[in-house]
Amino acid sequence: MDRIPQRILNVLKIWLAQYRQPRYLMAGVVHIMIFAGFLILSIRSSSLVVMGISDSFVMPGFGGLLGDIYSILKDYAATVVLVACAIAAYRRAVVKPARYAVPAKYGKDHTAEALFVLGLISTLMISESLFEASSVAANVQRGFHAEFLAPISLAWLFKSALLSTSVETLQIIHIVAYYIHDLTFFFFLCFLPLGKHFHVITSLFNVFFMRIDRGNIKPVRYGIKSEDLDDLESFGVKRLEDFTWKHILDFYSCADCGRCSDNCPANAVGRPLSPRFISIKGRDLAFKNYPIYPYGSSFKKSENLIGTTYEEDEIWSCTTCGACEQECPLGIEYIDKIVDLRRGMVDEGMVPQSLQKPLSALEKRGNPWGKMEKKRADWIKDLPDDVVVKDLAKESADALYFVDSITSYDDRMQSIGKATATILSRAGSDFGILGKEEKDSGNEIRRFGEEMLFQTMKESNTDAILNSGVKHIITADPHAYNALKNDYQGLPPIEHISQFIARNVKSGNIRLTGANGDGKVYTYHDPCYLGRHNDVYDDPRSALDAITGLKRVEMERCRDRSFCCGGGGLMLFYEPEEEQRMGVLRVEMAAKAGANVIVTACPFCLVNMEDAIKVAGLEGKMEAIDLSELIAQHMQ
Repeated sequence: MDRIPQRILNVLKIWLAQYRQPRYLMAGVVHIMIFAGFLILSIRSSSLVVMGISDSFVMPGFGGLLGDIYSILKDYAATVVLVACAIAAYRRAVVKPARYAVPAKYGKDHTAEALFVLGLISTLMISESLFEASSVAANVQRGFHAEFLAPISLAWLFKSALLSTSVETLQIIHIVAYYIHDLTFFFFLCFLPLGKHFHVITSLFNVFFMRIDRGNIKPVRYGIKSEDLDDLESFGVKRLEDFTWKHILDFYSCADCGRCSDNCPANAVGRPLSPRFISIKGRDLAFKNYPIYPYGSSFKKSENLIGTTYEEDEIWSCTTCGACEQECPLGIEYIDKIVDLRRGMVDEGMVPQSLQKPLSALEKRGNPWGKMEKKRADWIKDLPDDVVVKDLAKESADALYFVDSITSYDDRMQSIGKATATILSRAGSDFGILGKEEKDSGNEIRRFGEEMLFQTMKESNTDAILNSGVKHIITADPHAYNALKNDYQGLPPIEHISQFIARNVKSGNIRLTGANGDGKVYTYHDPCYLGRHNDVYDDPRSALDAITGLKRVEMERCRDRSFCCGGGGLMLFYEPEEEQRMGVLRVEMAAKAGANVIVTACPFCLVNMEDAIKVAGLEGKMEAIDLSELIAQHMQ
C-alpha cells in the first residue's frame, strides 16, 4: 500500500490507457477497442437494469447535453466493440497465433472459452442496439419525438431496417432485446470468476498492487528481518498457500494472452519453461483446491508444488531476465514466484547437480570457481604503467571499482577489468579495488534461492565497502550493479561503467578518437540487468556514438525488448535441456540487422556471445567486444 500516487498513475497508464497493449499492434488495438467500449457501455448496462423497474430512469449527471453526447458515444462504442469482437474471433478461430497454443501436456487451449465470451459481448452490443433502435423506429412511425441515433452506428442501421416493421412487432423486439441484454449481462458477471476472464475484474487491483521497483527480489518473508531468517522453519514456496496474496491474485488475473511466453528466451530455445503456464497452472490449482462453483464445495489439501504442479527443470530454466514482466499488460510478477519456488527447492535439497559445485565454491571461497581469494586481484599485474589501481586495504580512494567474480577470475573477462581500470585512470578518477576482501556480489546466488549464502556475501561486501571509506562505486558488471543497487542497503551511490563513460565524455574528461572507417558495423546488445532491470539504455549508446565514424545499427529486439544471452552468473554452470542456445539466436538477430560486431556491456553477455559465434559457425564473420574494451581502444 506504499507510494499511492505512483500506483494510481500505474492504473491510469497501464490499466485505463492500456499502455502496453499496442506492443502487439493488431491484438492490442482490438483489445483497446473492446476495453474502451466496455467502460463506456457499463454506464448504459447499469442504467438498463434500473429502467426495467422505472422506464424513465436516467443515470445521475447524464441528463441534458451530457446525456445526448453520451448517447452518440455509446452508439459508436457498441458498433466498434462488435467489429472488434468479430476481428478477435477470427484471430482466435482462424489465424490462431502461436502464442495462444497450449501443449497437450497442459490440457486444452482456451479458444472455446474466448469465443464464448466474445459471443456474450457481441450479444450485449446487438441487444442494446436493438432495444434502442426498436423504440426509435416505433416513435418515428407514430410521429412522436424520436431520440437521435449516431449515423452509421449499429443502432442507426437497426432503426433503418426496422422502420417498416409494425409497432406491435417492434414492441416485442424491444422487450425481448431488453431481457436478452439483462440476462446476458448478469450471466456474464456470474461467469467471470470461473475462468481466465476473471481478469476483467481483478486486473484493476492487480495493476494497482503491481511491483513498482525493478531489479530487486522480495524478501523470504515480509516482516522478517535478515538477521531473523535462521528462526524460520521453512524457506520459500512449497505449497500453494506459501505464495503471497498478490501472487495468487496474479494467477486469477492472467489473461492467457501468451505475451510473456512469446518473449521468454527460455521458451524460445525449447527449455521446459513457459511463464504463461506458471500462472495458468497456479490458477487451475487454486480453482481445484478452492473451488468457487458449485457453492459449498469442500476445500482440498494442497500438495507440494514441485513434482505435481511444477517441474524442477521448469523452475531452474528461468534466467530472471524480466522479459515476461516487461511485456505483461496486467502487471503479473514471475521472477519473485520463481525465486520463491527455488528457495523452497534449495530448502529441500533439490539443487541441480551442475550447480552444487559452484554453490559450494561460493560458500568456501566467495566465488563460483573456487579459486583462492588472494588471486582475485591478479589481473592488475599486466596493466600499463600509467594506470594506477589502489588496494583499498592499504590506501584510501574516492571511488571503488567493484570487479566481481567473473571479471576477476576468467582469463578472457579479465580484459574487461583492465579496460575499465584504464578508462577510470585516464579519466582522472581516484579509485581502488577491494582485492581479496571482495566477495561475489551475490546477484545470482539470491536468484537461485540460496538466501542465507547471499546474506553472508552481502554482509561481507557491505562491511568491506563501508570500511574502505569510498564515496561512490563503479562496476562494469550489470549483475554486480543490480545487486549493489537493489539488493544491498546503505552503500554509497553506484554507477555502471557506461554511465561513467557517458558522463565523462560529456564533461570532456574522456576524449575519443574516430573509428577510422574500419568498415565494421556495430550493434549494441542490451544486458538484461542493465536495461530491463535498471533502465540504463541511453548511456551505452551515447558512449558508442561518441566514437566518430562508428556505424551502429539496432537489432529488432533491443532496449526493453532485448533478448537474454542466456548467461547470468550461475547459468554459466547450469546444463539445461534446450534445443538451441539463447546466444546463438541473439547472434543471428545481430547478423540479420547487418552487424558484424556485437558490443556488450556485461561479462556474462560477452562469454555467451563469443561462444555463440563459434557455435553458429560465424567465426571470422562476426565478433563480440565489451563496451569498456572498445572505449579503451579509442581513448586519446
